[in-house]
This record gives sequence, structure tokens and C-alpha cells, in this order.
Amino acid sequence: MSASDLNPSNPAAAEPTLNDVKKRFENDRFATESGAVIEEIQDGYARCSMALEPRHKNAAGSVMGGAIFTLADFAFAVAANWNKPLHVSLSSQITYLSAAKGTKLIAEARRIKDGHSTCYFETEIKDDLGRLVAHVTTNGFTVFR
Repeated sequence: MSASDLNPSNPAAAEPTLNDVKKRFENDRFATESGAVIEEIQDGYARCSMALEPRHKNAAGSVMGGAIFTLADFAFAVAANWNKPLHVSLSSQITYLSAAKGTKLIAEARRIKDGHSTCYFETEIKDDLGRLVAHVTTNGFTVFR
């Protein structure tokens, strides 16, 4: 499947399924090889998760901030791009709120604003116990091709 197959301006293109989107984002190798998985998509929304493993821990035994941010960035990428032209991050702000205590992280990215050339998303990251671990805001830029 090519990016043009997922282009909403292509009237011949069918709405991609969750499996189509998962296949497309397999090429986001840093995130997927870190364990990020797409669970749900809607217009302007994605829920992704990451099962926590020893490789996600820092020297203090907590989940490393980079693992949390990787999942948040991946959720933004999926939410912003699965059915839209390519969006890339201009800036992201993450606030770590508490340590993850569960066995899995869940990131939910939601579009707040979709302008002509920029977008704005909020992403909440929780553990599987419901604890709010981090909050991320991302400004994105639409790459016109």
C-alpha cells in the first residue's frame, strides 16, 4: 500500500481499515520495534499502546521518559496521518505527571485544531491501571507534495 492509496483527496481510494493503517505504520520502525502498537483509529484520533518490558526501564527501575515520549509521538503520527496528507511535528511539549505502575502504557492522541498548513494535537498517556503518566501537546506542519 502506498501513501497515495491513503490520500483522502483520491476519490478512488477506499477508507483504510485498521489493518491497512497498521501495515502502513510498520515502517515507523523506531516506535514499532520499541513495542508501539496501534489499537484504534478515528478521524483525528488514535489509541496506541506499549507493553512495558525491562528494556523500557531506566537505571532507577522506572519507565524511561524516552519510551513514554516515543509512544506519544507515535500516537500523534498515526492520528495526524492515517487519513490525511503527511503531517510532521514542529514542536512537542511533554509533561511527566506520575510514574507508570502497570504493565502497559496507553496513548490517546486527539486533534484539537486542523488548519491549512498546521495542526495541533493533545496526547494523554496512561498506564493500564488508569494512572495519568504524561500529557503531550504537539504542533504539526502539513507537508504538501
